[in-house]
Amino acid sequence: MNLKISCKDSAISLKSPVIMGILNLTPDSFYDGGKYKNEQDILQAVQKMLDEGASIIDIGAYSSRPNAKHISEQEELNRLTPVLQLLQTHFSKINISVDTFRANVAKEALVNGACMINDISAFSLDSDLLTVIAKKNTPYVLMHMQGKPQNMQEKPIYDDVVLEVKQFFKEKIALLHKKGITNIILDVGFGFGKTAKHNYQLLNNLAEFKTFDLPLLVGISRKSMLYKPLGKRPMDMLNATSVANSIALGKGANILRVHDIKEAKEAILIHEFLQLKF
Repeated sequence: MNLKISCKDSAISLKSPVIMGILNLTPDSFYDGGKYKNEQDILQAVQKMLDEGASIIDIGAYSSRPNAKHISEQEELNRLTPVLQLLQTHFSKINISVDTFRANVAKEALVNGACMINDISAFSLDSDLLTVIAKKNTPYVLMHMQGKPQNMQEKPIYDDVVLEVKQFFKEKIALLHKKGITNIILDVGFGFGKTAKHNYQLLNNLAEFKTFDLPLLVGISRKSMLYKPLGKRPMDMLNATSVANSIALGKGANILRVHDIKEAKEAILIHEFLQLKF
């Protein structure tokens, strides 16, 4: 497996798991929607994430929560571009991932300082995205989703969710390789067209996805697969998130995409101690 991600002029080592901090610019995200209302809030949040150990900041301007409102490409760019420019001004060596499925948004993001594209749709919603990624072989997060954000949680069905997601990756990776795209990160897509049972089957069998010999990203932070079975709310899910992240690390996760950096860092350190790497 490639043990590093090339991001702009730097390389992010994956010899130890790393953290991707979440910066949502949407007003309706399930946990932190509307939290960052001005430049100062954004700069303080990003500085805190970097200080606490985030290696990558993942910025999203299109809400992908279940039943999320669809917004135009221009609105997504209006939210995203000023923030990318702001962060480039204040953080010269920051590694930015942009959470988008749109080719034009990805193109503009890469021009404005992003160095990774995190695509929930596995290029099914905009096939032109592959041309943008292939041009620089930009690190690309290939995620599994059944359906679209607007309908993905309407009775998702699988005969065998683990086998079907593995087959999905096999086919998509082959298409990416045909385009010359090899800088690939896999995300099984917890909560994207899956029931709680499907999510836990994927988590329990996460190690099976190591057969692709590609980095695994896990985005499980404060999600409904945690809070619904416990009868609680996203804001109560810090401890449950840490438990789930610890399980994921034990099964081979290389990147944790989280809202809470300090706690994820602690989970990684304990995992490292367990592996006698201290």
